[in-house]
Amino acid sequence: MADDKLILITLLVKLGVAASVSSALARSRTFQRLLFAEHRQTRQTLKLMAFFLVPLTLGVWVRLTVRNFLAADLSFETVTLLGLLVGPAWATLGAVVMAIPASIRGEYLAAPFLCGVGLVAGILGTWVEKEEIWSFTPFVDLSLYRWVRRNLRKPKFDRQILLLMLIAGMEVAHVWLASRHPHRLFALDPDALWLQVLVYLCAPMVVAISLKMWNALRIELKLEEQKRLVLEARLDALQRQINPHFLFNTLNSIASLVRFRPDLAREMIVKLANLLRALLKDHDTYVPLREELNFTDDYLDIEVVRFGAEKLRVVKELDERTLDVLVPSILLQPLIENSIKHGLEPRIQGGTITIRSRMQGECVVIEVEDDGVGIVSKPPSALSRPGAGIGMKNVQERLEVLYGNQARFTVVSRPGRGTLVSIAIPADLA
Repeated sequence: MADDKLILITLLVKLGVAASVSSALARSRTFQRLLFAEHRQTRQTLKLMAFFLVPLTLGVWVRLTVRNFLAADLSFETVTLLGLLVGPAWATLGAVVMAIPASIRGEYLAAPFLCGVGLVAGILGTWVEKEEIWSFTPFVDLSLYRWVRRNLRKPKFDRQILLLMLIAGMEVAHVWLASRHPHRLFALDPDALWLQVLVYLCAPMVVAISLKMWNALRIELKLEEQKRLVLEARLDALQRQINPHFLFNTLNSIASLVRFRPDLAREMIVKLANLLRALLKDHDTYVPLREELNFTDDYLDIEVVRFGAEKLRVVKELDERTLDVLVPSILLQPLIENSIKHGLEPRIQGGTITIRSRMQGECVVIEVEDDGVGIVSKPPSALSRPGAGIGMKNVQERLEVLYGNQARFTVVSRPGRGTLVSIAIPADLA
């Protein structure tokens, strides 16, 4: 029988060991994915069991071989966690594995007792809601008044208290059985009554520490997932804003050809069909710049026909190193469309669209420049052209959604001499 002072120190160290092991496991992305998976295959469950059993079975060996380091043995609490989180069958298997070192040393009651713990915890885990398990806390006294008041109004069976009583009760049985068979089952068995109470409460505390740490991580991952879904929804809404705007302007371009040049209009309809096919199919958020340029080429072919090759000229100054860099899909088309509609179309003689790309440190810089009329300030009474500015605003919002403050979007305009739109984004290669 261990000294009471040693037992008190062991209980404190045990809480620290539980927190350390739980924190170490939580750092593994694989462990996170396996632990929080709604449905697991057998192979995945075995991997999850390995995360628990390898370090904690080693802890049982440490307890048997290192004198006075009893806090390394967390087999009772681990089997309880397995029952609550994985299920009774897997908890029973884990109990057998964790009892192997103890059984070799003659603690023959370890395996049957831990199997019983796993079955009881597993049955309870299948009966209660998962959220009740994740929110388990032994500090019921903090809400005792509200619990009594709530149950006086509307009596309800509190599974949180049941879980606390069950773990503490199994620990009581654990200590009693170990006291009757001291060399066949290990447990901390102090003489002082107050210390016995601490031993009984330590087990639910260890379980709660692990659940609390992992639940905090689970909530954080859920918030990240919700944030990602919100960003995707916003990005999708912005993407849908582009498509009707683009379609409307392109159909207007084709309409101008139907009466006088039907063959060319038919050719442009085929090109438009290709563009719509690319727009309507499921595509990634990011595409290589090379693919994005191919998409804008089809759009420019339509606009060149409408304006005439002598009035709309396209110049490309592209760095070969940038062609495989990933960029947001449909990034350039709104900017080119904006340059044509609001920069070159008001000019009788037309003008030139210049598309540039270059590497600048860890970023890729993409520019769309025109030599049109530029951005002219209008008095408040002036009528604005429909759709003016939608393309650039849309692109700017998408860059903010995808890159945050890592992206740079600048517009430099000189009235009567043209507009330069520059984008700088991280150079992620395909």
